[in-house]
Amino acid sequence: MKAFKHEINGLLIIDKPLGFSSNQALSKIKWLYNPKKAGHTGTLDPLATGLLPVCLGEATKFSSYLFDANKTYEARIKLGFTSSTGDAEGIIRELNTSRFPNKAEVIDVLKTFEGSIEQIPPMYSALKHDGKPLYQYAREGIQISRKKRTVTIFSIKLIDLKKDELVLEINCSKGTYIRTLAEDIGKELNVGGYLSGLRRTVVGSLTINDAISLDTIEESSVEDRVKFINPIDRFLNNFDSLVVNNDEANAIKDGKIVYKKEALKNIYRLYTQENFFIGLAEGDTNGNLRVKRLMAI
Repeated sequence: MKAFKHEINGLLIIDKPLGFSSNQALSKIKWLYNPKKAGHTGTLDPLATGLLPVCLGEATKFSSYLFDANKTYEARIKLGFTSSTGDAEGIIRELNTSRFPNKAEVIDVLKTFEGSIEQIPPMYSALKHDGKPLYQYAREGIQISRKKRTVTIFSIKLIDLKKDELVLEINCSKGTYIRTLAEDIGKELNVGGYLSGLRRTVVGSLTINDAISLDTIEESSVEDRVKFINPIDRFLNNFDSLVVNNDEANAIKDGKIVYKKEALKNIYRLYTQENFFIGLAEGDTNGNLRVKRLMAI
């Protein structure tokens, strides 16, 4: 007999622990809440910790806006060595430990990575080739040709510098491979480097200060677990809000175009006059609103 699935709609902001894959964290959430639908919004490796937004129920319709959001990471880079995987799980080889860069040298190199840069996705990544993750090919000793990708590094701040370790705060666009960035920074510093630690602290408008641990959820009562679920529009607050009357709301639900003179060429969060979130719509230069995503409830 199948377990009854609950109609749960909203957002859980999880602080993923070390050693858990994103899918393992998601499986834990499914076990704790038993929702009809659930999905995480951006993979974190098991060696990475931090912000993992999990969409439940109707929130999954809007998850792409978190996938596409800018991210901020705290990254630790071990200098003087290289890794076969680009991180601490690989085969570590000493490259250059005779002299480490000083603060001024590091800052100068970091500046060269700000802006649009090209990256080649690492073999040890979840990027798929013929339906199979690249890391599976890598484990079999097979190299797959990968195309360069353009990503944007909005800022890199030096948080700490020890003799053989950098601690950086990196604000970047979606699709940025931090382990590749770590290797490239080590190469430019002429000592080599690999990613020794990673923590995601920001996804869009969500921050690690909003996050809750899996242990806290598990240790809470079934009734109290509901309190950790955020409303769906919590992660869509980068879009302006727009109130529609009942006739307009019904027309939008029917897929019709609605004229709102205050609408511009933007995406809007739509609310009923009772302040109930019903979805997203996009305006054009003439004030016409077309539906993009709608709630079913």
